[in-house]
Amino acid sequence: MSWLVAAPILVPLSTAALCALAWRSIPAQRGISLAGAVALLLCAIGLLAQVAGGVQVMQMGGWKAPFGITLVADTLTAIMVLVTAIMAVAVAAYSLGDIDPVRERNGFHPVFHALLVGVGGAFVTGDLFNMYVWFEAMLISSFVLLALGGTKEQLDGAIKYAALNLIATAALLLAVVLLYGLTGTLNMAELARLVPQVQNQGTVTTVAVLFIIAFGMKAAVFPLFFWLPASYHTPAVAVQAIFAGLLTKVGVYALLRTFTLIFVGDTGWTHGGILLWIAGFTLVAGALGSLATKDLRKALSWQVVAHIGYMVMGLALYTPLAIAGVVFYLVHDIVVKTNLFLGAGVARRLSGSSRYEGMGGLFRSAPILALVMFVPLGSLAGFPPLSGFWSKLVLVQAGLAAQSWWIVAAALVTALLTMMLAGRIWAEVVWKAHPAGDLAGLGGFSPGRRVALVAPLVALSLVTVTIGVWPEPVMDLAGRAALGLLDPAPYIEAVLGAPAPQPTMVGELPVTPAAPGQGGAP
Repeated sequence: MSWLVAAPILVPLSTAALCALAWRSIPAQRGISLAGAVALLLCAIGLLAQVAGGVQVMQMGGWKAPFGITLVADTLTAIMVLVTAIMAVAVAAYSLGDIDPVRERNGFHPVFHALLVGVGGAFVTGDLFNMYVWFEAMLISSFVLLALGGTKEQLDGAIKYAALNLIATAALLLAVVLLYGLTGTLNMAELARLVPQVQNQGTVTTVAVLFIIAFGMKAAVFPLFFWLPASYHTPAVAVQAIFAGLLTKVGVYALLRTFTLIFVGDTGWTHGGILLWIAGFTLVAGALGSLATKDLRKALSWQVVAHIGYMVMGLALYTPLAIAGVVFYLVHDIVVKTNLFLGAGVARRLSGSSRYEGMGGLFRSAPILALVMFVPLGSLAGFPPLSGFWSKLVLVQAGLAAQSWWIVAAALVTALLTMMLAGRIWAEVVWKAHPAGDLAGLGGFSPGRRVALVAPLVALSLVTVTIGVWPEPVMDLAGRAALGLLDPAPYIEAVLGAPAPQPTMVGELPVTPAAPGQGGAP
């Protein structure tokens, strides 16, 4: 047992509380917020090191599973917590130059860390009901962050966001209740043992579809994604960035966890059927939506939808290589989407608009910023050797190995449409002249604000380049996470303290490391 398993909850919770105590001092809140994010990063690094020795479990209050509240960290959990912490540091630093005093006085810093509490709790929970609770914590915090500022556009986006996510919450609660009625437990390790023993597996599949609806709406998959483009472009840039980077990925994580651990009895229907079709439509719909709009922030919001499709595609293919590709894609996409929204915020500040016709001149006024922004934009498009190239390549290879030709075609078409969008953004935002003439550039900002706005972009771009040039460490971690998901025996035994069932069969192949080039984990 390690207390670091609880750190993704305790550290941001403590930071939020300290920020609230320092309510009257904005400088103190800023310092506490940044220090708390750094502390979370250090704990996340420690947690990743510890899970190398095996699954880490904490039984709250001394109550053993499945009766008490269980916190669990395996390789996937540790990866997600680490990437979350990196984004928390980047966004906390960026917020020092982005968030206006009104939003700060109204509680941005404590609510930001309260959001991280919900994200961290969803990653480390070992219980489906508590996952529902952490989703609720995220919903409340994100609604407040969306509404901070009180503009008409923000309130409209916040209402749409809350209303549609409440539907997802109701579906999740209904699914949880039905699953409890079938098994008498909500501990995920215990569910992995009991769900295959339920006599009416048709009912289990129906409950699984409810979980797809609930988590799919959180992840913004087709046709449940319309709330995202309607709301993500409305709040402050720092809020946009953390939403785009993390919130939908928590939904993907929930799908990944439940559909590799619990609902694995009818993969031909849930994975190769529903999830595969959802992935295909999500890919193409998101890419087309991004090309149809003339607003940079809305285009990037649609791209959040499109690239969720790649992750659901990997889960649907359900092979070791595909699952490893999902984990790799999660890491890449969280970094790139956060960076793109942060960069779009700086570009909007310089140009005075987020619509293409009102933008331009970035290369002439801020060439270094333009070059830094090329990295996440190129990675989004999949240019080698950036991280986006490798993440797409692994999933395409997995699709070809599974002979799922049409989903590979959808993935390649989406990649082509994304390249077209990247070219449009570069031409409209960076290369062309601004309609009002030369811009003032970054020199118009104070030195402190300039560092706060640009340093996170540079840091995240370096992360993207490092993953692209040296993908082996991330791919190795992704492969370990994939094998842990497809062979849940160590997870179950660590939580329940009893021998687990034999590894689940995937198609006709047992979940074991395959040789390179044969669909196994890289």
